[in-house]
Amino acid sequence: MKKSRILFAIVVLAVFLTNCTNKSDDYIDPRGTDYAGSESCIQCHQAQFDLASHSSHFKATAPASLENVLGSFSKGNHVFTYDKNTKLVMEKRNDSLYQVLYKDGKEVEAHPYDIVFGVKHAQTGAFWKNYYTYELPISYYHSLNSWGTSPGYPTDKPFFNREIAKECYACHSSNIGSRYITTTSDKVNTMAMEAESFMDKNTLIYGIDCERCHGPAKEHVKTHLKFPDLKTAKNIVSIKGLSRQQRLDACAICHSGNDKIKLKSRFQFKPGESLNDYFRATPSSNDSLHFDVHGNQFGLLAQSKCFQKSEVMDCMTCHNPHENSPSNLATYSKICMSCHQDLKHNETTLKTMSGSLLANNCVECHMPKKTSNAISFKLSNNKQLSNYILRTHKIGIYPTNKK
Repeated sequence: MKKSRILFAIVVLAVFLTNCTNKSDDYIDPRGTDYAGSESCIQCHQAQFDLASHSSHFKATAPASLENVLGSFSKGNHVFTYDKNTKLVMEKRNDSLYQVLYKDGKEVEAHPYDIVFGVKHAQTGAFWKNYYTYELPISYYHSLNSWGTSPGYPTDKPFFNREIAKECYACHSSNIGSRYITTTSDKVNTMAMEAESFMDKNTLIYGIDCERCHGPAKEHVKTHLKFPDLKTAKNIVSIKGLSRQQRLDACAICHSGNDKIKLKSRFQFKPGESLNDYFRATPSSNDSLHFDVHGNQFGLLAQSKCFQKSEVMDCMTCHNPHENSPSNLATYSKICMSCHQDLKHNETTLKTMSGSLLANNCVECHMPKKTSNAISFKLSNNKQLSNYILRTHKIGIYPTNKK
């Protein structure tokens, strides 16, 4: 009996010691040996990881598992009708999901969901073929709880050859590398061997993970597992320790539009670096009157007097990057009122809205929803284009009843 207890104690101790070892030791990250992988963060930051893992940042891309794909794939709302002869049907076949094109009732082609982009406002599926990713022609839109044409697709006919560029992954994932495939070409009847660059799906890290925003963490993990009593974070970029501009740049790397000249890949950016080292402005990127609500949140925020007059306001003044934006607009109003406690509305505004509504609804009036000029879509069997509507980040005074 005594021997059994001793053996049991040894087993428990062994399990305990195993769980306290560096989980990143055997992990090989496609970004390099200085990365530990998000799973290693759980050992000390369980609460933050659990919160972030449910955020739209973390799910900016995801494998197309049944639980990750939005929309109906059963009878009722799974058919998109282009015309009386052309339909695209969302179908579940065994354990996989497909978009299937039918002409005159006959299947023409079917393509699987391999990966999904987005989760908060809309979601677009894609499939891999010959080292390329292709966008599926129909997307799911949360605002309408319905299927509509995918961004960039015509509204009158489906096709399956719209390639997704690597730059799309740069804001929707934490990494995707390249591989070079030797190909044969016939140039003036002379056979030649060429090395062509393709995206390597084996190097894809889905979503915006911990190290995309906090930097490589391998040495940080090693240090704090070895010295668990350390109170100050070592070998990691402290977001709080960054300057205001550095904090802004960490968000603006993906939230400042795509109309600039790229100098380096977004994947290379690490917190603390300057955005100016990655992009150079063009005349169009300074066209502040046409910043789109979909892609240039930072540009719109920078136009706001609130931002211009503050020395400390940044994206994280209002947003916690570890979680989705709260649906309760009163949450934002509390932030607004922390600086605008003595603000007096004019008589016209006071006549149209009650005091309590004004106090709890700042963003509805001063950051109204606007139509995106970059994205529009068509619903099934509908000739009219639907607008993609998002809340603007330009804080201001807007005409009443006008969006």
